Amino acid sequence: MKKIFRSYQSFFFIDRSELNFAFVCLFNKNVLFILVAFLLYGCKKTQDASTEVLLGDIQEVPFTQVQFTDDFWAPRIEINRTVSIPSAFHQCEINGRFDNFALAGGLIEGEHKGDFSFDDTDPYKIIEGASYSLAVKYDPKLDAYLDSVISLIAAAQEPDGYLTTCVTNKCERLSRWWGTSRWEKINSHELYNSGHLYEAAVAHYKATGKRSLLDVALKNADLVCETFGLGEGQIKYPSGHPIIEMALVKLYNVTGEQKYLDEARYFVDEAGRLSNGREPGIYSQDHKPVLEQDEIVGHAVRAGYFYSGVADVAMLQHDGELLDAVKRVWNNMAGRKLYLNGGIGSRPQGEGFGPDYELNNHNNYCETCASIANVYWNHRMFLATGESKYYDVLERALYNGLIAGVSLSGDKFFYDNPMASHGVHEREGWFGCACCPGNVTRFMASVPGYNYAHDHNDIYVNLYVEGKATVSLDNNKLELLQQTNYPWDGDVKITVNPENAGKFKMMLRIPGWATNQPVPTDLYHYVNDMKPEVSLLVNGNKVKQQVEKGYAVIEREWKSGDEIAIHFDMPVRRVQAHDNVRFDKGLLAMERGPVLYALEGIDQPESYLFDVVIPRDAKINSQYDKQLLNGVVTLTGDAYRVTKDGEQQPFTFKAIPYSTWNNRGPAQLVVWTPETPGFARVAPEPTIASRAEQIGGWGFNDQFEPSSSDDIDTPYHYWWLKSGSEESVAYQFDKPETVSTVEIYWLAFDHYDVSYRAPESWKLLYKDGNNWKEVKNPSAYGTELDKYNKVTFDPVTTTELKVVAQLQRPPSEGQVAGEEQVQVVDVGRRGFSGGVLEWKVY
Repeated sequence: MKKIFRSYQSFFFIDRSELNFAFVCLFNKNVLFILVAFLLYGCKKTQDASTEVLLGDIQEVPFTQVQFTDDFWAPRIEINRTVSIPSAFHQCEINGRFDNFALAGGLIEGEHKGDFSFDDTDPYKIIEGASYSLAVKYDPKLDAYLDSVISLIAAAQEPDGYLTTCVTNKCERLSRWWGTSRWEKINSHELYNSGHLYEAAVAHYKATGKRSLLDVALKNADLVCETFGLGEGQIKYPSGHPIIEMALVKLYNVTGEQKYLDEARYFVDEAGRLSNGREPGIYSQDHKPVLEQDEIVGHAVRAGYFYSGVADVAMLQHDGELLDAVKRVWNNMAGRKLYLNGGIGSRPQGEGFGPDYELNNHNNYCETCASIANVYWNHRMFLATGESKYYDVLERALYNGLIAGVSLSGDKFFYDNPMASHGVHEREGWFGCACCPGNVTRFMASVPGYNYAHDHNDIYVNLYVEGKATVSLDNNKLELLQQTNYPWDGDVKITVNPENAGKFKMMLRIPGWATNQPVPTDLYHYVNDMKPEVSLLVNGNKVKQQVEKGYAVIEREWKSGDEIAIHFDMPVRRVQAHDNVRFDKGLLAMERGPVLYALEGIDQPESYLFDVVIPRDAKINSQYDKQLLNGVVTLTGDAYRVTKDGEQQPFTFKAIPYSTWNNRGPAQLVVWTPETPGFARVAPEPTIASRAEQIGGWGFNDQFEPSSSDDIDTPYHYWWLKSGSEESVAYQFDKPETVSTVEIYWLAFDHYDVSYRAPESWKLLYKDGNNWKEVKNPSAYGTELDKYNKVTFDPVTTTELKVVAQLQRPPSEGQVAGEEQVQVVDVGRRGFSGGVLEWKVY
């Protein structure tokens, strides 16, 4: 083992104090340019022309051809290279990820480590990110380290190409995931492992030219093609956790082997086709065929990866019908299920979607991986259509929900990204289920690849980031130099340097936020009719207006040294959600340019934030602070607190970019603030329950009053994947308390895995010495919904109280069950689950 694999530390000696972000500037900063503007959206309304784009015509400019030199992305990418990737590799070492490969390859003896069947993907993702980094900045130590890791992966592969270590290692502890043999369970993640292997292999091959990992991937892909399909003796299952669809397309693009594209199409079509008679599954988008889908449901990451793969296949096969199906699902996502931070997935249960307009703030999931998947999906939708609206969603996710998932230091991560927090959320260096850290490392290294695209001889500028790009057109090659301080500043200068003077189009994206539209649907809107100025010059002169699919189009004879000057006004905007978003009723958010803002407790006079009111007409100022959070624009303005007596206490609030919160320690967070006192939540007085330690659960003593049993916008406890069983939660007091009354507000709502209902029955126990006893003479143990169920009993003095609830069981034989009377979850339990919204003690 030691001869084959050397630890990351033996290759790298990193002193963070020596990280140098003094990036070389590609532009002469002494050149003064003046933007003499004319309005693109002024008194003379411009016809938005439509340009037909053939599927697959638009190609991204590879990230290796784009170098960032700005103060926003370039430091983040360097921190990813020097901190995040080494940190993640180190976590793989100490958490047994590499040992599992060595064990499968017979290089060591021992027990399989980790709690999940998809732990193999952690090294794959980090290899992908490291390969991207190598391609941009070669590092011989990193190159050698990757060779060391890849040798372990190759050793673990079985002779026929199979590669999932927990199965090869026969880890019975994880058999609930994979069963007793290969390919037994749809959600085993074996194909998910394969997909990430392929993506890593393609990245490594492109970066180094080495086939060591690519050959492993191709051998596995050949086995998958033989194993899965509609032929006799083949397994008829979709991928379970999509990504192999995108990954097979990448293998096809590298090798030209048609079978890989055909297999990707098979997995796309198999979803919802139920070829083997299986039950439909919403969780994995296996509920109906893709061509019949029109709503985004199930697990958010799986959905984003799946529709990315569908878009890939649609483009390569020029299948307009398939793309139209993905558009319908996208419309539902962007119009009814998209968070203002660009995140997707409202529910921690199943990490997925709820019904339309369910955009809760305190418990929203918005997994970091889901934001990455959302970027992948929207990027592909742009490539397929040439429409800027997809980049409006991509940019929102990119600048807000996605980069919030990693600390500014690069070594701590969020799994979920809430829109409000009581101060209990904090990033961690690693997770037992560590999908997000590895995903961040591979994504951050690839960000420059989202900047530009081209369609034969037309160039799309999609993001505004200072740096240099080399673009190869059908009949020309050119260099683009961008100079800007975006997203803090709306001025952009682009110098166009073609090798040969020639005629082509420059397509400059006009962001939706700059045209009074926060998202390309009616899900959110700005509360005033302000019309920010958008202006455009070429070589100091006005150009004829033409707007196509959200792009300002300049078609002319370009010569080296031509300059485009763009100006976007960046006023502070207040955002309001659609009336159907009940959890944002009476609330407004703040944005400036593409950046979403939030209040963090550390910046306010008092740490409690939910009583803060910022009126609709509040005066708000913006200012760049170089010393704060690596340099950010902050907002300050007029606000007031609402006291328990109804008084209004004025103060000046300070808001920071949402993406930078929790970089100075835990604190409360709010994105949506009340515009009137009626929607403020006054700070409550401490109670016996609020001071108690919650045992066996979380979220039932926060003192936020529920509005109904399905009010999931308050912290709450739920018994995840428990149904029809006896469960409990408890309070532990810091000193003996005498109590005689409790009130419980039961949780109840429907979910695609298991529905939540009030319990079948329950009882209240108290701790007497070392024994638990039921309280004496309790009044009725109520199970009514949408109200507190009050129970009185003979007073007891105790240090602990426990609620023991019998969750609803399925009806006995002979009883008539309603349509939703029996719920079946992945692990096979039957009945209903349950939970507690709030539990008071007197």
